[in-house]
Amino acid sequence: MLTEKYPHKIARTSDAPDAVETYRKILAKQPDKSVTIITIGFLTNLAGLLDSQADASSQLSGANLIRKKVKLLVSMAGAFPQGREYNVLVDSLASQKVFSEWPTDIVFSGWEIGEKIKTGLKVIANEQLKSPVKDVYQLAMPKAKEDANGRMSWDQTAVLVGIRGVQPYFGLKKGRIIVEGGNNKWQDDPMGPHAYLTQQMPAGQLTELIEGLMMWEGK
Repeated sequence: MLTEKYPHKIARTSDAPDAVETYRKILAKQPDKSVTIITIGFLTNLAGLLDSQADASSQLSGANLIRKKVKLLVSMAGAFPQGREYNVLVDSLASQKVFSEWPTDIVFSGWEIGEKIKTGLKVIANEQLKSPVKDVYQLAMPKAKEDANGRMSWDQTAVLVGIRGVQPYFGLKKGRIIVEGGNNKWQDDPMGPHAYLTQQMPAGQLTELIEGLMMWEGK
């Protein structure tokens, strides 16, 4: 539906550039310690970036390129303080690698955060809005009974924090994630390299905020 309705340059998936090469090319051009990476899916490509070697974009290894250019990774992954979440589960080896070897701080927006924030109903009801986001929600939400009161907003919370920061939206619990198979657990540590979001702003207020951003048209 989206490819028929909206213009696009790539005709086939095979025409898209390689993800790891794209990461390396972009990172190499950025100022040191300036990049926030937001991941809302599987960790496969970031594991590939960690393992990557010197190329035409940079003479640094993947790990050293990340260390030099990235200031923060924000990841929609995990369930806290412990659980079994889809993004960690599907490529659990990549998840384990990234979360144990990533050389910068990581902030997690866990399953339990997005579960409480139901968005989409106002987006669909906005008759003036012309947007691929609206089109997808309008098509997909009626197909799932659990979305009758809005779609759980896992990805949006990670994007919000990656762009605007944690405060005043959430609190943080510092420590270290431990991935075992498709499960994750947590080790508290006030000096740890990881942190997961905790509820602070009421879910209803966050819903209003996020839906407003979802309907933003850049005017």
